[in-house]
Amino acid sequence: MYIRLTRRGVPLVLLALAGVGAAMAATMAGGGTVKAAPNAKYGSLLATASGMTLYHYTLDKHGAIACTGTCAKFWPPLLVKVGAKPTAGSGINAAKLGTVKRPNETIQVMYAGFPLYRFSGDKQAGAVKGQGVDGKWFAVTPAGRLAKAPAQTNPVPPPTTTAPTTTYDPYP
Repeated sequence: MYIRLTRRGVPLVLLALAGVGAAMAATMAGGGTVKAAPNAKYGSLLATASGMTLYHYTLDKHGAIACTGTCAKFWPPLLVKVGAKPTAGSGINAAKLGTVKRPNETIQVMYAGFPLYRFSGDKQAGAVKGQGVDGKWFAVTPAGRLAKAPAQTNPVPPPTTTAPTTTYDPYP
């Protein structure tokens, strides 16, 4: 019984490790390059070298990383190799780039103090499906702020607060 589980378990463990390795390689692709990318709804947003939107998790505070384990599978951190520095692409202020050590000893890219993540649900460059998820995940702007939806404009004018004037003639 023990041998059977080991024979079945080893390939699964190897497959899982390969998947984690591929995910880490994908988040390190581009050497930690961060660039500005236009977005029709939010203006300019941070993106990877390949144009994937970068997000911040608002529960990450003061250099403490809260998105680990399963969270990091859905929200892969943007990583650089130990000793490497992130690269400022077009539209990015290099002085705002930095890194933070994650609990698993990998090095995550930060911008204006925000640790950066991709969203696994964004399947193409420029997608922003992670924006506002759970009220805790927000894209980051090149100004170093969290992106919020622009103010909605109402094309219909608001109702007037004054009552219409009518003439009342008590003696018809």
